[in-house]
Amino acid sequence: MNQRRIGLTGGIATGKSTVARLLAERFGLPVLDADQYAREALAPGSAGARAVLARYGARVGGEAAIDRGALGRIVFADAAERRWLERLVHPLVRARFDTELARPTQAPAVVLMIPLLFEAGLQELCSEIWLVDCPEAEQLRRLQQRDGFSASEARARLEAQWPLERKRPLADVVIDNGIDTGGDRQGLVRQLAVPLASPASPAKRRDLSP
Repeated sequence: MNQRRIGLTGGIATGKSTVARLLAERFGLPVLDADQYAREALAPGSAGARAVLARYGARVGGEAAIDRGALGRIVFADAAERRWLERLVHPLVRARFDTELARPTQAPAVVLMIPLLFEAGLQELCSEIWLVDCPEAEQLRRLQQRDGFSASEARARLEAQWPLERKRPLADVVIDNGIDTGGDRQGLVRQLAVPLASPASPAKRRDLSP
């Protein structure tokens, strides 16, 4: 694999989208977004949307569009339903990544933003893995402030993913976007510039915390 394929992951509300925007805007890297592909997999009229409507009916909307908020409340309250949805969506997302990565490109590196990279077993798509990190308490605060979740709703979404302590040893690069650096775009840019200039050896974690 000659092109660098940077798997960008982290936990919910750690700031993956912020880092992806910086990699695109400041460093000119193309970003492939798993969340976007997942939304497209449930677009009106799609096979994914029909499957969701067949299972949940009017609780999650109608033919015009899936109510993602209502769907989220169902699957984050029931692990079996979440697994069913993941079995539906993950293969569709993987197929979209395969299609996009097969397209000719001159970019020296591409960013694969995949929140559930480890959970979905998509490491093989990447030549290196970057983890956007922050303390759990800050994740919970951001979820409640950003999305209006209650404390229990925020906790349920956090517990639906692998904990960050499980992900950190598996990452080649760890980007600190915690309470002291959140919002410090220049600090994040400096952290990102280091591994872009000197790639980390695969499977050898480098912690770039200040």
